[in-house]
Amino acid sequence: METSQSPRRVLNAAHRLAVRLLPRYSCEFSRHDFTLPQLFACLVLRQFYGLSYRRAEKLLRDSPQWLADIGLAAAPDHNTLWRAFSGILKSEGIDRVIDLVTTHFGRARLLRFRQKPLSLDSTCFEPHHRSVHYDRRCRQITAKKGKGDNQPEKPGTWGASVNASRQRSVAAMPKLSMAVASSCHLILAAKSRIGNGSDAPDFDDLLRRSTRHAAVRVVVADSGYDSEANHCIAREEMNVRSIIPPGIGRRTENLPRGRWRRHMARRFAKKADKKVYSQRSQSETVNSMLKRNYGSALRSRTPERRKQEMLLRVLTHNIALLCAEEEEGD
Repeated sequence: METSQSPRRVLNAAHRLAVRLLPRYSCEFSRHDFTLPQLFACLVLRQFYGLSYRRAEKLLRDSPQWLADIGLAAAPDHNTLWRAFSGILKSEGIDRVIDLVTTHFGRARLLRFRQKPLSLDSTCFEPHHRSVHYDRRCRQITAKKGKGDNQPEKPGTWGASVNASRQRSVAAMPKLSMAVASSCHLILAAKSRIGNGSDAPDFDDLLRRSTRHAAVRVVVADSGYDSEANHCIAREEMNVRSIIPPGIGRRTENLPRGRWRRHMARRFAKKADKKVYSQRSQSETVNSMLKRNYGSALRSRTPERRKQEMLLRVLTHNIALLCAEEEEGD
């Protein structure tokens, strides 16, 4: 794929998808200068490049041919893009876009769930553009602020300050959970939230949304999704074989009490599912792709817009894969 053609393809593909799913205008009394599909395509292009709203406006103004491809005579200004972000990127619309791309990949026989499993994983993003080392040094300076060079530090003061700061950071950490097709790195379902907690509650929703348009046979996940209830949902309710290492709980030599967790403990002890479970690394590859291509830090400031920005990165990732698949077919 030629790099010079990639952004233009992504812009056009995003517009085609949005035309099928979004109404033309949000309100009959709006100015009707731009349609919702056109604004959605511009937002995807902005995310593809990792730009601010002002830089995205400048890029669009310098690309009249790209604007003509989606029926625009002039580029929307940065305020219009900022306002359209919250209105367009709602969870229902995002799910419809993911389902439409999933259906396309299924018809092209690229999901291959007969040979490859569905892989579940989660990742955290930085809430702002600051390195981990910079945050650590800020905590150390804050902890020692007000202390002279000759004054001894009270025992436990620095650790308590660091722990309190870390608790606040964890509570505000943006987190994205995904269900990934191991064969093609397509994201079939995604959930975003603020706060780093257990992955297990996300298992049910991710698996059910992934099976709406794809016949999933096997699902693999790390020990963060370990739960007897999750095994029951997958194996007994949905007839999907679940492979999750029994790593939750206090370490002991005894087998887990639950039927399926005990079954997992025995199979992992014999390494019976080693070949299938190794495909879980494909979801980690997708995490790496998201952060390498679009950055590990978010630009949004409020929790709600941060959650929407993470889902926009999922859509941009899927649309980029769709463009690559279409170009291979040309």
